Amino acid sequence: MAKKAMVERQKKRERLVEQYAEKRRELKEKGDYAALAKLPRNSSPTRLNNRCKVTGRPRGYLRKFEMSRIALRELAHRGQVPGVKKSSW
Repeated sequence: MAKKAMVERQKKRERLVEQYAEKRRELKEKGDYAALAKLPRNSSPTRLNNRCKVTGRPRGYLRKFEMSRIALRELAHRGQVPGVKKSSW
């Protein structure tokens, strides 16, 4: 499980990106990079990380399921992920 502070920091970044998205787009169209640089750094979408929705883990993230490989494996074994079943060959 990730530290709660890291997960909350990520949520704060997501809120800032959403809040400043329109303003950033307008400034980019105008080419006003000085004003763009004055916006908060965390309002840039490149500062976002993908994190597991279950555990908050930043590594081993699978976009299709929005969770880490470890959480996916545990939930799939329990049969809680629709469309996924255990296979062997």
